[in-house]
Amino acid sequence: MTEGITTVTIPVLLLGCGGVGRDLLHHIVASRHLHSKRGLVLRVVGVCDSRSLLLVEDVATMGFDDAFLTEIYRIKSSSSSLSALVDFGHCHLFKDSEATTKILDIAGLLGRTTGLSVVDCTASTETVGILKETVDLCCCIVLANKKPLTCGIDDYDKLISNFRRIRFESTVGAGLPVIVSVTRVLASGDPIYRIIGSLSGTLGYVMSEVEDGKSFSKVVLAAKSLGYTEPDPRDDLSGMDVARKALILARLLGWRINMDDIQVESLYSNEHGPNSMSTEDFLRIGLPSLDRDVQERVSAASSRGKVLRYVCVIEGSRCQVGLQELPKDSPLGRLRGSDNVVEIYSRCYKDSPLVIQGAGAGNDTTAAGVLADIIDLQDLFH
Repeated sequence: MTEGITTVTIPVLLLGCGGVGRDLLHHIVASRHLHSKRGLVLRVVGVCDSRSLLLVEDVATMGFDDAFLTEIYRIKSSSSSLSALVDFGHCHLFKDSEATTKILDIAGLLGRTTGLSVVDCTASTETVGILKETVDLCCCIVLANKKPLTCGIDDYDKLISNFRRIRFESTVGAGLPVIVSVTRVLASGDPIYRIIGSLSGTLGYVMSEVEDGKSFSKVVLAAKSLGYTEPDPRDDLSGMDVARKALILARLLGWRINMDDIQVESLYSNEHGPNSMSTEDFLRIGLPSLDRDVQERVSAASSRGKVLRYVCVIEGSRCQVGLQELPKDSPLGRLRGSDNVVEIYSRCYKDSPLVIQGAGAGNDTTAAGVLADIIDLQDLFH
């Protein structure tokens, strides 16, 4: 380590060890040398999946070594449980309610002493209760999970009650600096009056492809084969993932709204929904039946010199998610492929909006954003 640099240690407790969580562990190991040169140590004291919690023997002084973190990455990449690692040594295993109790014990022990960063990489609403309690225990929170920030407004208020101790950049746009950009503009006293963004790589890809005359169904199937969509593409086509991101942005602007206040346009009707037909039937029958309507809307937009994009619009009293006709020469109109694009309009960015564009999805990109958020908290640790 460079002489004269004071070392800062951040204890980390990871909730969720799916794609993003395990990639985060990989990034932590791969970045050790870089962090060391900057006087920073990330000490992973515990890792939790949906079934169990693995803890170091002494959370006050120890962290999992890189060999163990690499083994966690390997085990979770093969869809095995963390319990498979209990014979590896130097760790304790807790399950179910005992795991939850232990997480709060650790938060209480470290929160007011060394500090603790609780990192939520799950996709669950079940972490909300734990996170709220860790706030009271002076812990820091880092979120890739959107659901805690899109629950009821009272829970949201609790989670952000100490804004210095929470980071959630990766909830909107993966590793893109969307949240920090909005926060900085607002902190400067520059009121934001409009945000419009393509916040689904899947739907961005689909809409830019159908613009070229390809059928909607074939493009969705191609996106599925490329791994852009969820196993059931309706999870993307419903627009609910975009709606969650829109809600996070609207609340960041100070809007006191809930999910029910957002107008969300689904790209399929109820008769094609999960309650009405299986995924297989939707792909075989439901999806092709949507082709004509989508093509008609694409053609109508084109006749007006515009293009169709699936976007969120936050403006005035409107928070809306769905298809919009946009100018071809706008940043969103020029969008191709699976990038995310966000346009932010304020007093200073009135005629020429602040535009953020880049890869807005993927476990690797999201995990990198989470790691950057953890590091951004280092001034709160000692």
